[in-house]
Amino acid sequence: MVGPPARGGARRLAGLVLPGAVLLALAVASLVVGVGDLTGQGTELLLASRIPRTLALILAGAGMAVAGIIMQLIAQNRFVEPSTAGTVESATLGMLLVTLLAPGAPVVVKMLAATATALAGTALFLRVLRAMPLRARLTVPLVGIMLGGVVEAASTFIAYRTDMLQFLGTWRAGDFSTVLRGRYELLWLAAALTLLAYLMAERFTIAGLGRDASVNLGLDYRRVVALAIAIVSMITAVTISTVGTIPFLGLVVPNLVTLVAGDNLRRTLPLVAVSGAGLLLACDVLGRLVRYPYEIPVGTTMGVVGSALFLTLLLRRDARRA
Repeated sequence: MVGPPARGGARRLAGLVLPGAVLLALAVASLVVGVGDLTGQGTELLLASRIPRTLALILAGAGMAVAGIIMQLIAQNRFVEPSTAGTVESATLGMLLVTLLAPGAPVVVKMLAATATALAGTALFLRVLRAMPLRARLTVPLVGIMLGGVVEAASTFIAYRTDMLQFLGTWRAGDFSTVLRGRYELLWLAAALTLLAYLMAERFTIAGLGRDASVNLGLDYRRVVALAIAIVSMITAVTISTVGTIPFLGLVVPNLVTLVAGDNLRRTLPLVAVSGAGLLLACDVLGRLVRYPYEIPVGTTMGVVGSALFLTLLLRRDARRA
């Protein structure tokens, strides 16, 4: 006889069949779409560029979508993600500082510096959030955007005074066109962090109920929130240090998935990861086709598609409340 846990696992796997098939089709499209001809030196082109780029898109998309849903649980707000909580801007500031102080530092060191500043920025956002007397659903992300704006202004000032504006612009624009073999492998850390988030899913779900409810249920709320912030900060730092900023992904995908699958993180997290990877792949392929043989960075296409989806979700929620 099949028990309830086994049935639940079977349902989760069944729910991933269609998104997984779509992800596979998009991955194949990512491998074959491009200016380079695969008939001549096709094997080398695939191994050196196309396969690394496709893997980087999958890893970054899944990681940022998972980071978004964790942020939404911890902040108890559907409109929060790393780019609306000051996390992205803080990570970029860390990248800038370590580049100025240690120009020859390897990418791993820059990622660790970005993680440290992202941790500080996210912790500051949550501290401000706890001090707020009112937490309207749109007030919370506005506070995060203002905090991120202050950090971004500081970064721009430092970059302007040190002739680093071009580097800063590179980190702010998500672009996978320069991904090659040997220059994306750090993103596998995002996959490991996604797996860790899945293992901690029940604890993150309980933490999403708030401090008092979590403590009453026997959860070490402070430690779980600290782990959640660390996961979000590291995923954000790894992504920015490798391919730059990807807007709206962590905001749109979790909202779309929870509309269909509910709020239980154990059930929704795999679907969020697959959907995030698929959406980023779709935006990247679209960016390669719109002005073929030229290419639009995925940060631009994701910004357009993500903002349209976000406005649709916002209007739909307002219509339901009316």
